[in-house]
Amino acid sequence: MSFEQLLALVVDPDLLQRYGPRFIDGLLVTAKLVAISFTLGAVLGLLLALARISNKTVLNRMAAGYIYFFRGSPLLAQLFLLYYGLGSFKSFWQDVGLWWFFREAWYCALLAFTLNTAAYQAEIFRGSLLAIAPGQFEAARALNLRRSTTFFKVVMPQSLLVAIGPLGNELILMIKASAIASLVTLYDLMGVTKLAFSRSFDFQIYLWAAVLYLLIVEVVRRTLKYLEGRLGRHLN
Repeated sequence: MSFEQLLALVVDPDLLQRYGPRFIDGLLVTAKLVAISFTLGAVLGLLLALARISNKTVLNRMAAGYIYFFRGSPLLAQLFLLYYGLGSFKSFWQDVGLWWFFREAWYCALLAFTLNTAAYQAEIFRGSLLAIAPGQFEAARALNLRRSTTFFKVVMPQSLLVAIGPLGNELILMIKASAIASLVTLYDLMGVTKLAFSRSFDFQIYLWAAVLYLLIVEVVRRTLKYLEGRLGRHLN
């Protein structure tokens, strides 16, 4: 069998012409969902990490409870609780002016992914912050640096070098987990795949989706490898 014949088995030109643009749209939705939720989750996760290592008992316990819940329960259950659970209180959300948010699958998925990844990123940041040697803080105090300067100029650059690997793994896991967003009628990459398969009944549709997910993950992996090299170039 020639390469052209093998390619024809997995890429039907007519099918590609019909659903190719939809796949591009779905790919953009997936990228947007993951990028925004991961970024917001990083901000929230850093705040949670700071609360976890603080000496204030109330903040510490609240952050620990949040992390315990969102790491211990399935992301799918969290998504359903937000979209189908909180979304069922239509009259309440209309009274407080938030029905526009909870009626949309996009916003509910974005919120679920943000809250979930924040819990995982909080533990990553907590570990990376605790990995900083106490001597770094002592040196900053000896130089009479302000707390904000010490944190952003001394602590964060070093902790990011420790955290970038685990954060990259979390981002890749999020990309693959984003497929469940299609279960709340969101037409991301997997949502478009399911729609196309329901109309064509051609299994190569799922092969296209798998290849696209692999391409996204590979781009992310190479980008993170480059960033890790740039951040750690002074160690070489």
